[in-house]
Amino acid sequence: MSDASQPRLESGHEAEGKPAALVAWALYILSIPSANILVLVGLVVSYAARGSATGVARQHIEAQIALFWSVFWWTIALWVLIAISFVASFILVGLPFLILFGVLWFLLSVWFTVKSILGLLNLLSDKPA
Repeated sequence: MSDASQPRLESGHEAEGKPAALVAWALYILSIPSANILVLVGLVVSYAARGSATGVARQHIEAQIALFWSVFWWTIALWVLIAISFVASFILVGLPFLILFGVLWFLLSVWFTVKSILGLLNLLSDKPA
């Protein structure tokens, strides 16, 4: 016997969480034009939707969170190396390293954006992350 006033205890619909995953991937894609501000918004969306997402959408949200934190730590490491190279460039030894680490930081940002585009395409085709 079912009571209409009782909440459903079964798991959610398979597509639950997909809109949030789509929004987060889209915000991640806009990381370069927004100077990484929208990535933080995408991370908040991912964390907020993680609890209710199921199936493929949940896998994508988990992948988004993991992608953010891996790129975050690589970005911190590169910024430290850029700062060290900047200080060393005053004695003309660090200038090539400053350029090298700046290029590596830019490539990391491009890789993050491309990975986000591929994640969005996979989500649209309902493939696991």
